[in-house]
Amino acid sequence: MTDFTFHTEDSAPEASKPFLTAAKRAYRFIPNLQAGMAEAPALLEGYMALAGILDKTGLSDTERQIILMTNNRLNGCTYCMATHTTISQAAKIQTDVIEALRKGTVIPDPKLEALRQFAIVMNERRGWVNQDNLDKLFTAGYTKQTVLEVILGTSLKIMSNYTNHVAKTPVDAVFQANTWLPPTASQRKMFHPVTT
Repeated sequence: MTDFTFHTEDSAPEASKPFLTAAKRAYRFIPNLQAGMAEAPALLEGYMALAGILDKTGLSDTERQIILMTNNRLNGCTYCMATHTTISQAAKIQTDVIEALRKGTVIPDPKLEALRQFAIVMNERRGWVNQDNLDKLFTAGYTKQTVLEVILGTSLKIMSNYTNHVAKTPVDAVFQANTWLPPTASQRKMFHPVTT
């Protein structure tokens, strides 16, 4: 399998260097995800821009992480699950929500669970949601804006999850305490209650 390079500020293509510097400023180190993306400056720039835009949505920290971590789990991204668990802990997201997202189990709060279910359907059906899916989200208190913001979060995760799959991105030391492994086939069947 092809080995991908995880760049430093010195080794990165010139167009990637400002984005690695910005990542280092934000995290106090360059995460391996951004170091790997640096090989393609347009991908790195696009990812960092989209991540910043997601923060401008009408979603709370918890709601954003529900969308992101649900996609991480469904896409089997070990790097992003460890990273977003750490980010969620730092943001003081409730432990039961974090654990549900890591395990793929029900979130006790019905509104948040409706968002998780919608994120599952959006991912698994590649956007082909039906009216019943939309109605369940709306009944929980969300809006058409939320539907489109779920698409935004899902798009961000395609960029990072797929990069990590291809590059085999190693989990940074700072995130290793939250290492996560994808569920086995039998666990997926047990903890995968998708509503239609």
